[in-house]
Amino acid sequence: MRPGAWLVLLALLVPSIGSAGLAAVSAQPVTAAAAVTGGRILVLLRLPPPHIRVGGDYAGSYGDGAGRAARHRVAAALARRNGLALVDDWPMPLLAVDCFVMAVPADRSPIAVAATLSDLPEVAWSQPVNAFATQGSVEQGPVKAATPVRRPDPLFQAQPAALGWHLADLHRITDGRGVKVAIVDSAIDRRHPDLVGQVSVSANFVVAERDVPEQHGTAVAGIIGAIAGNGVGIAGIAPRARLMALRACWQQPAKAGGATVCDSFSLAKAIYFAVEHRAGVLNLSLGGPQDPLLARLLDLALARGITIVAAVDRASADGAFPASHPGVVAVVDDVPGPLRTAAVVAPGRGVPTTNTGASWWLVDGSSYAAAHVSGLFALMRSRQTATLQTPVLVLDRAGKGTVDSCASLLPSAGDCNCNCPSRTAATPRQ
Repeated sequence: MRPGAWLVLLALLVPSIGSAGLAAVSAQPVTAAAAVTGGRILVLLRLPPPHIRVGGDYAGSYGDGAGRAARHRVAAALARRNGLALVDDWPMPLLAVDCFVMAVPADRSPIAVAATLSDLPEVAWSQPVNAFATQGSVEQGPVKAATPVRRPDPLFQAQPAALGWHLADLHRITDGRGVKVAIVDSAIDRRHPDLVGQVSVSANFVVAERDVPEQHGTAVAGIIGAIAGNGVGIAGIAPRARLMALRACWQQPAKAGGATVCDSFSLAKAIYFAVEHRAGVLNLSLGGPQDPLLARLLDLALARGITIVAAVDRASADGAFPASHPGVVAVVDDVPGPLRTAAVVAPGRGVPTTNTGASWWLVDGSSYAAAHVSGLFALMRSRQTATLQTPVLVLDRAGKGTVDSCASLLPSAGDCNCNCPSRTAATPRQ
């Protein structure tokens, strides 16, 4: 449905909002532009496995000041010998490596330099710092704060999941209480009236960028975990989930195109944090090139039982990484037409959600379809039993890849509040 038509529909559905507006979003998916960003490489030094304390923390030479200084000396010497500049670092004891960022001179190829360093005995591997982009662009429009009303969320009936996913019925079964959902994205507006108190952990992994509320992360967070029944805005798919706001992406200025972008290093730090802090669901509404470090971190997360959901890039033959990674649940928005890659289909067109500055707007794109599925997994995980260790999505029997929310949740709930005949199970990429 065209954004303009949605605005007319919303005006009919929620007359009590009055002057409160919704900004229509023009949201063709953004494809990651360059494979290499900023002439930088990652150098992963091979180190002995650390002693891991209970709780996931590390000890020994990883944690003490002397060990950290020694690692810097090794990396600094490596940089000097190869004509590079040491920029930043991040210890990753769960992978038994230290990750160092090094700047490559403009007259040299980062890909070639990384290949050379990968042959050194002290280097586990080296790679360029890759660029990634979110899969739902936005268009700024006039948006005003909504006026609270004395009834359930006024935009609920305009949410595609309200009817298509029987969201009210799902919430009678579970609301996702206590499940940690790590949103690796741009900064979330934690003061938004539909998100106040929903974020349990907030961390910024972006260097040299202002940590202020940003649109894409705020929109994704609203779809997953907006407060239900507070009389304003929308209801999240899992309104009692515990959101982890992990800022690894940043919104570029309007004069630079306004896209939301990320890089290998910022994403690696955020994913590592999510693993360390035992997230149940990891939402990655972004796409880009294959990345060795991120692939290892995703494998680590999967091995620890974390459900990973990623947005498909429609412009890529394989859906782009991380959606193309084995074990990751790849999600695409519900646009009619053939797909070039295997993925599950979820609501992602004309979705009302939270925007920065106490406002709401409409969004399109795989980014937001992935957010729906992450919320559904939070509902499923909140109902886990000893017989359901790994939640499995169920697809509609029509065979078009559409997620059947009721059939996915009800095996863990033990009863049926929706019309849910038998369906076929969907599994992640193998």
